[in-house]
Amino acid sequence: MLIKIEAIVREEKFEAVKAALNAIGVNGITVYQVMGCGAQRGYREVVRGVETELQMLPKIKFEIVVSSEEWEEKTLKAIKEAAYTGAVGDGKIFSYEIRNAVKIRTGETGDAAVSGEQ
Repeated sequence: MLIKIEAIVREEKFEAVKAALNAIGVNGITVYQVMGCGAQRGYREVVRGVETELQMLPKIKFEIVVSSEEWEEKTLKAIKEAAYTGAVGDGKIFSYEIRNAVKIRTGETGDAAVSGEQ
């Protein structure tokens, strides 16, 4: 079974989450700089002397594909611990099953497509 994990975290937690994933042996990640808001509803900033409410905050989105529920649990735990501050805006983690994956170079599919072997 393949499982995709998407985590949206604070920008300042990028290095901590990346290090935590590396420490548990996660081989492949994709990272995006994204904008979003949740319960914190953005923030206020003065732009040209006018106070403006900015609804979207900069965040980091990680995408990881793992090959088992055991890896899913380890990955979720590592992200939660590394991204946690206890304040509103720490982020969210989503996981869901993937129907298939194909490694373009070799043509491998399924679990073999996401294995760590070169």
